[in-house]
Amino acid sequence: MQSRSPASRTGRPRSATADAAILAATREALVDLGWSKLTLGDVAARAGVAKTTLYRRWAGKNELVVDAVAELFDELELPDRGSLAADIEGVVLQFAMILALPEAKSGLMAVVAEATRDDALRERIRASVVDRQKRLVLEGRARAQARGELPHEPDPESASRTVDLIFDMVAGAVVHRTLVSAEPADEEWVRSFTKMLLQGLS
Repeated sequence: MQSRSPASRTGRPRSATADAAILAATREALVDLGWSKLTLGDVAARAGVAKTTLYRRWAGKNELVVDAVAELFDELELPDRGSLAADIEGVVLQFAMILALPEAKSGLMAVVAEATRDDALRERIRASVVDRQKRLVLEGRARAQARGELPHEPDPESASRTVDLIFDMVAGAVVHRTLVSAEPADEEWVRSFTKMLLQGLS
């Protein structure tokens, strides 16, 4: 089964206000109803739009939930705390707080499970969540290099692999800790994790 992107659709121009209302309504429905009971009809009613409005933008529930969850992660910011270690701790704590939200937990776990059977959905998750949030690694690495905390990597391919590896280590560890192990990613855990990460980077 292949998923279609909203960007591939034609018709009337999209409304940013309507999109925001729909995504907010999707997150609200995830909390109230859970993944299995959530329907596009319920989301449309909560958002105050026609059901056809949703179908003009999203092919189905999977894509809609990916975009609703992705919007939560767009709120992540890399704080400037004066050192690479402190910056990492700050953004990891933010990430853990977002994952603790009921709508993030239920939505992310559900679409990841669905993506095992849907290559297009997996690519949408990569584009909407993973690739967009790699900006944090790029920003943090550039800041650390400017401080002299990390060496510059002149080879673009090597630098790109490093960014991918850092992102995978951070995202994988925090998601596993909070959603799989169901353990808190509190300040003590984040400090220990950051210490181990920096040892690897050095």
